Amino acid sequence: MQISTRTGPRILAILGPTNTGKTHLAMERMLAHTTGMIGFPLRLLARENYDRAVAKVGKGAVALITGEERILPKTARYFLCTVEAMPVAKQVDFLAIDEIQMCADPERGHVFTDRLLHARGRSETMFMGAETIRPVIRKLVDNVEFDRRERFSTLSYNGAKKIQRLPAQSAVVTFSAQEVYAVAELVRRQKGGAAVVLGALSPRTRNAQVEMFQNGEVEHLIATDAIGMGLNLDLNHVAFAAMKKFDGKFNRGLTAAETAQIAGRAGRHMNDGTFGVTGNLSGIDADIIEQIEEHEFEPLAKVFWRNARLDFRSVGALQKSLRKRSDDPTLMLAREPVDEIMLDHLARNEDVARIATAPDRVQLLWEICQIPDFRNIHTDAHPRLLTSIYRYLAKPGSKLPIDWLGEQVLRLDRYDGDIDQLSSRLAGIRVWTYVSHKHHWLEDANHWQERTRAIEDKLSDVLHERLTQRFVDRRTSVLLKSLKDKSELMSTITANGEVQVEGEFVGRLDGFRFIADETDAAFEGKAIASAARRALTGEIAQRVKQLETDEDDKFAVNGKLEVLWNGAQVGVLKKGDTVLSPEVQVIDSEFFDGPTRERVRTRLQNFVNSHIEARLKMLTRLRDCQLSGPIRGLLFQLNEGLGCVPRSELESLVKDLSDEDRKALAKLGVRLGVETVHVLDALKPDPVELRGILWAVARELDALPELPPAGRTSVPNDRANSKGFYLAAGYMPVGPLAARVDMLERFAALLRQKARENDGKVRPDPDLLSLLGCTVEQAEGVFTALGWRAEVTKVKKSELEAKEAEKKAEEAAKAAAKTDADKATAEKPEGSDAAETETKADAKAEDAAPVEAKAEPAKAEAETAAETPAVETDADGDELVEVKYFVRVDRRKRGGGQNRGQRGPRQEARGKGGPKGKGGNRPHQGGKGGRGGKPGGGRHQAPEKANQINEDSPFAKLKEMLEAKG
Repeated sequence: MQISTRTGPRILAILGPTNTGKTHLAMERMLAHTTGMIGFPLRLLARENYDRAVAKVGKGAVALITGEERILPKTARYFLCTVEAMPVAKQVDFLAIDEIQMCADPERGHVFTDRLLHARGRSETMFMGAETIRPVIRKLVDNVEFDRRERFSTLSYNGAKKIQRLPAQSAVVTFSAQEVYAVAELVRRQKGGAAVVLGALSPRTRNAQVEMFQNGEVEHLIATDAIGMGLNLDLNHVAFAAMKKFDGKFNRGLTAAETAQIAGRAGRHMNDGTFGVTGNLSGIDADIIEQIEEHEFEPLAKVFWRNARLDFRSVGALQKSLRKRSDDPTLMLAREPVDEIMLDHLARNEDVARIATAPDRVQLLWEICQIPDFRNIHTDAHPRLLTSIYRYLAKPGSKLPIDWLGEQVLRLDRYDGDIDQLSSRLAGIRVWTYVSHKHHWLEDANHWQERTRAIEDKLSDVLHERLTQRFVDRRTSVLLKSLKDKSELMSTITANGEVQVEGEFVGRLDGFRFIADETDAAFEGKAIASAARRALTGEIAQRVKQLETDEDDKFAVNGKLEVLWNGAQVGVLKKGDTVLSPEVQVIDSEFFDGPTRERVRTRLQNFVNSHIEARLKMLTRLRDCQLSGPIRGLLFQLNEGLGCVPRSELESLVKDLSDEDRKALAKLGVRLGVETVHVLDALKPDPVELRGILWAVARELDALPELPPAGRTSVPNDRANSKGFYLAAGYMPVGPLAARVDMLERFAALLRQKARENDGKVRPDPDLLSLLGCTVEQAEGVFTALGWRAEVTKVKKSELEAKEAEKKAEEAAKAAAKTDADKATAEKPEGSDAAETETKADAKAEDAAPVEAKAEPAKAEAETAAETPAVETDADGDELVEVKYFVRVDRRKRGGGQNRGQRGPRQEARGKGGPKGKGGNRPHQGGKGGRGGKPGGGRHQAPEKANQINEDSPFAKLKEMLEAKG
């Protein structure tokens, strides 16, 4: 049947493709009237045009009405609304509906069709949309004036492109949140970032994302078909990554008109646009391409409709009226809209069915079923929520309980979590924002509107931040934008070397090397490198000049064999002609050309040379002194050994030194030790570190091994370190230890002294241990390495303890004498008699000695009894104990004499007071010492053996026992 419409007021249908200025015309026409109203398909568009109207006529004259937002000034004359929220009962002079072809939308089409049939302005009505809706409007509405608008710019197809080759100001379109996020992640890695637009986002979040794109912060937009509904974007190209969408029931292909609606967003006003495909798509059907480019599509024959005259006598009557079909074949029954699905679900609930028995309660139930399911989670969560709301409101005069409502809202007032969690909470709070605008449902509705809106805004802002953090690299975006400008980049270098370009951190400047901030995107890395090169070229030139003029205290070398300038590595040491003349290799920099690199190398080489001269002067003067003969060869070897060489390697040269040579070496600080030949001043910590570095450089190592700690007289001999390393560090490997060479010489000298004092036998006593700071076991290993052999002898325990007590008494006497002397010096007036103090100290020591002597044997006896159950005794019953001594192993054969400079046991037995030399008389020899005869021509008596039995040994006691028995 023909739908009758009013005659008289003007009805216009402004039809045409996108970018024809239809919405702009409607806004101009509305503001030309005294009152007006426009219905938009999206809350986002309603808000955008509300802001435009406010800018022209003032805030008090404009109202915004959507399901989730109501701004209603008392003096409002113009109403910007979503189509569903339009107060159609309100009379206005001008009324318009945007995107009227949405009458054919399966989910919302019945609402647009209702507005097409019934919404009118007193003076003028305008429908704006695609040309495809023309036959439907002509059939359903009388007296319509049609105005076809042509596109301001051309739209053409340009084929398939890879995502990384998409031009700037492109949009990539796909049809699920997961696909949008996947494409956005890919674009971020390859193009620096992207904005995202989905229907599930709140208008505030979508606005923020679109604004980021519009401002040029990103060059690409990843979106669903949400961009097809009137979003004004500066797009040059639209690329489809998918050509199928889920419409709520089926996964179907896009129609030519739907494809054109989305592709038509490319090109703005007079700028031409292009569309194509990307990702896994190879192309678009040729017929669809032709239709889009020519703007010729198959016209609509039918639209969706739902009966507006509802029966509220019962739930069943309401359901029946909603499913009533139209007599006009142009009007198709809507496909189970969400509100009808909710009604069917709640009608099956026994509690709801029991309550919804009166028309007012049925009408309330229908109103509650129209609460949008923004969460769109397709579970029974939304029906359960609607059921709870209905139970509370169905009671006469009831409102939603404040405690319950507060609990529901509070659960969503959280801002942690990922994008999906934030999106879910945002959808949830939008439900309560919608509910808060139902004034008759709430106590203090204004309070809940403000609270839910504040939470929605905060969630929208946080979601925008999360989307930006995930899909946009602001740094790359800023750098790309700056690089395109071709202008000089603003760069800043902090005190710790951080480089910022246009306010964005891009990396660190370490000396002359730029170390870019780590990134997993090759495209981002290229942008950073390009920006850094442009920004740092001048800075590098300035730094080279500074390096050339800086004093030597700004430079250093370290154990990694690096040359540092102001703490940054600028060079590395390499092997030179001699160990004391290493070469410098400059660390490469992309900012260096040949001459610049040579300038840096020259300055670093000069520093290294002067550094060696200053720190190792005791060695460089050995190299530079003009001497000849054996001393010259010795000095050369000493230089190559960095001031420390084993004596055994130089023995032939040392033998040939004259007295004058030895005096010259002493003046140069060279010490001819028994174990080593070394330069004493080279053992100080500062020269030692540099010596170690030069040793590592000469052997082409990557780094210097860890040096012994400063001040240590010995360290464990790590077999992983070579003998050369220890010598360069001033240490000599001896058995389990590496001993500092000066302390090793003192140790060897004390060892020889103790051997002379104890008949050639030495025990590792505290005096020796303290010199090397080692244990008894370690000292025994040192003895062996130095050529001493361990011998175990059995001696009387009482005699051993007596000797130990005597020794300790002597030490105690010396310590007491020193203490009393120090005290007397401090207390007595100047010039007092010091001898008296010494006498008292000696007396005190003598008094103390017997006590200590008695205590020690007793203690030793107790320990021995506890540790050694079996006791060995001699013939007289005296207890015997084993004692380990060390005796010198002659480097030559026994009988050939001892080593030079060391007085052995046989020389000691010869007698200290006897004459020496060829002409001296020997004991038990007559005459002048001639070999021949005895007095009177007889043979002389054989001399007494010098190695007689020691009277303290067990063998002497045995001899006495044998002699007593005859």
